[in-house]
Amino acid sequence: MAGVTTAPPVLNLSTPRRLNVNVGVLGHIDSGKTALARALSTVGSTAAFDRAPQSRARGITLDLGFSCLCTELPPHLGPGPGELQLTLVDCPGHASLIRTIIGGAQIIDLMMLVIDVTKGMQTQTAECLVIGQIACQKMIVVLNKIDLLPEGKQQAAIEKMTKKMQKTLENTKFHGCPIVATAAKPGGPEAPETVAPIGVSELIEVLKSEVYLPKRDSSGSFLMAVDHCFSIKGQGTVMTGTILSGCVSIGDSVEIPALKVTKKVKSMQMFHTPVTYAMQGDRLGICVTQFDPKLLERGLICTPESLQTIQAAIISLKKIPYFRGSLQTKAKFHITVGHETVMGRVMFFSPGPDDFSKEPLENDFDFGKEYLYQEEYLSNDIKSSEESKKSEQTEEKPIPKQQWALLEFEKPVTCPKLCLVIGSKLDTDIHANTCRLAFHGVLLHGMEDKNYTETCLPKLKVYKLKHKEGQVERLCDDYSVIGRSLFKKETNIQIFVGLKVKLSTGDEGVIEGGFGQSGKFKIRIPYGVSPETKTLLTAISKKKSKAGKGDTAKEDESNKADSVQPVLITLLFKRYVFDAQKKMIQS
Repeated sequence: MAGVTTAPPVLNLSTPRRLNVNVGVLGHIDSGKTALARALSTVGSTAAFDRAPQSRARGITLDLGFSCLCTELPPHLGPGPGELQLTLVDCPGHASLIRTIIGGAQIIDLMMLVIDVTKGMQTQTAECLVIGQIACQKMIVVLNKIDLLPEGKQQAAIEKMTKKMQKTLENTKFHGCPIVATAAKPGGPEAPETVAPIGVSELIEVLKSEVYLPKRDSSGSFLMAVDHCFSIKGQGTVMTGTILSGCVSIGDSVEIPALKVTKKVKSMQMFHTPVTYAMQGDRLGICVTQFDPKLLERGLICTPESLQTIQAAIISLKKIPYFRGSLQTKAKFHITVGHETVMGRVMFFSPGPDDFSKEPLENDFDFGKEYLYQEEYLSNDIKSSEESKKSEQTEEKPIPKQQWALLEFEKPVTCPKLCLVIGSKLDTDIHANTCRLAFHGVLLHGMEDKNYTETCLPKLKVYKLKHKEGQVERLCDDYSVIGRSLFKKETNIQIFVGLKVKLSTGDEGVIEGGFGQSGKFKIRIPYGVSPETKTLLTAISKKKSKAGKGDTAKEDESNKADSVQPVLITLLFKRYVFDAQKKMIQS
């Protein structure tokens, strides 16, 4: 499970046990995922196999479907008798339902990527692969619908597609993963139920060999992702979902943050079997005292007061390499935080240039440090052959080992700490052959105060480096010069008084104040103007005075102009983005 690092609990092997492993079924629309889940399953839950009327009417999966396959416990999962329960999470494949897919991916331990063997990788297949890389550790590729291949060429086509998929997965965390060929429903949806699926028993064996003991921990606050809600007359309201952390027992109080209510657990079931206790990783139905199920289609339930409802957040993030284009500060993204998706604006920042090579700080954020504002996420992604040629001539810019973003949400979100965050551009044309998932990260700090811009953001020390250049106009005396072109005529020079500047000759000075009304200013050089600066300024002054003596003189002087370089003034300072007083700071 994402974000869980504690060791699995010690299991008592003397009595038969049931190990639950959540298997995600992901892929492009119409690749046969629901048919495959049905062919694999022994027990369907209340939300299995497109039971929703809208799903049946449209002929596609609109929500997460759950069913399970029970088989004997494989020997590599430990000695002793026991049962392996594979909870199959059937995710929709339609592009517009990507929010649901992301939600489903966060509760799976193992992923099956289902591919229509006649079509290969499609846009949503690629997006599901990206989500799998973020949220999952192991994957099995299922080449489905092999019954549609011409009989004489079937084996050759399967081998060709297998090689193609091995090549696709070469540079991912899933390289070398098993690839299995199946026909979950030979003859298609209208074929009689008596037609036996092809390759499913082989797939079950592969599933058993790939299953691992997921990390499970019953300690910590109870948190469950609810995906379906319905009422049973005379009993109460049932919420079904997957436990993300902690454990729950009959009689416990659970909070429904979205409704701001707390309810007592009356009874619980796992796939129609009554239970009194469940823990992290289990698929569960919880019955509580009656409330309107329409108020909670999906969401989180938890130990009372254990979740935060936040207005903004600081995340550590990475760009998804398949996303085309840059990630710009101030841009809006669809932000999936835990199991909610809202619009949010981003601001990217990094360590200071001297700290780019420092090792990342995992699962924590240090408000005591200073950070450098970035106009965009820093990346060396090459997107075109033209850019590729340019990059050969220029050195790659240094990239920090860790980057962060401030997310400001359009409406508050309720989520646990350290939860998965995914940024997407879901308004991109769903028919365009492009990855809509832009970045992923971990939520390090949430801001709950509605006035966070005044109470929280000033503590975030993100600065911009400011760089201004002007010229020395003339020498004033041995300890001062007059400068110009650093400020506009209307600038209040008084706020810059006392700031240090450096001349291109190496002299260092301090802005002493304005000089006249045209934006000029006086610089004091504490250790005296150097001979080199005096020589240059004298030459410039002579050039100016001679330039006014007629056309011939002007021509002569313009020929010499290149040899007399102006003395430049550089002003460097930094300004904190969230400092209301906009103070200028120099080290």
